[in-house]
Amino acid sequence: MNYTYANPQFFWLFILWIALVGWYIWRNNKLTPHLQLSSVEGLKGVRTIRPYLRHLLFVLRMAVFAMVIIILARPQKSNQWESTTTEGIDVMMALDISGSMLAQDFKPDRLEAAKQVATQFVSGRPNDRIGLVVFSGESFTQCPLTTDHTALINLFNNIHSGMIEDGTAIGLGLANAVTRIKDSNAISKVIILLTDGVNNQGSIDPMTAAEIAKTFGVRVYTIGIGSQGMAPYPVQTPMGIRFQDMKTEIDEDLLKNIAEMTGGLYFRAINNNSLKAVYDEIDQLEKTKISVQEHHKKTEEYLLFAQIALALLLLETVLRYSLLRKFP
Repeated sequence: MNYTYANPQFFWLFILWIALVGWYIWRNNKLTPHLQLSSVEGLKGVRTIRPYLRHLLFVLRMAVFAMVIIILARPQKSNQWESTTTEGIDVMMALDISGSMLAQDFKPDRLEAAKQVATQFVSGRPNDRIGLVVFSGESFTQCPLTTDHTALINLFNNIHSGMIEDGTAIGLGLANAVTRIKDSNAISKVIILLTDGVNNQGSIDPMTAAEIAKTFGVRVYTIGIGSQGMAPYPVQTPMGIRFQDMKTEIDEDLLKNIAEMTGGLYFRAINNNSLKAVYDEIDQLEKTKISVQEHHKKTEEYLLFAQIALALLLLETVLRYSLLRKFP
């Protein structure tokens, strides 16, 4: 049977075991009497195993000693291997946090709806490394790629419009996300870019950023968020914030071109339910299965050897006080 041993250093005790066997053989040879006979004619036909039985007690004791050494070494089964599969990719999320994301055609508004659905997406992919980039008039990394999804979700919750200069720098946000994921060794590298506007700021053209993403094998899924037609936007007035219906403007052609160039897809979300459906579809599209070989928890196997040692010890005791009581 195939065993591994948790404490193999105890096998050094077999040196002592061998020494004891050697000492016994040497002692036995030294103490064996030699009788000189003029003839052995009268002993022919006389055979007995009794002279050999005197060694049996020592053999049993040494067998018990060997079992004890094996028990101390802690034999364990380690042959219970199985192949399983896990799903894992690297995902950077690029989220628009411009002022227009406060429009309330989504509940409670576009930004909060996007945050809620994105955090659900993160929670549903425990094997992925996921990071977050935010952008409006400029862009910065809110969280690099990580498997600490609790920390990532907390950072999602801290996002709010107005953190950085207002505007919509789609190219800058995409380029920042590419920079964060381009050196990944993952089988699949993905960016999910969500925006509700038209690129109007930033020093990097969105299609240039898309070409960079393609060069590094990064697939970009783009999401245009906003209802069709008009949407209520918050507007600052002397009387406070008022909501004014304004036309939803999304550069869908640009988002489609970015997705097509990088091998991704473009989605349009017009309400909370359709936004969730978009993330659900991306979740199903990005299922990269990786084969992993793992083994079950090792099981202790000393009991068999303990039972053998106990049986041998009982046999030695019975023989020593019965049939072999005359032998030391």
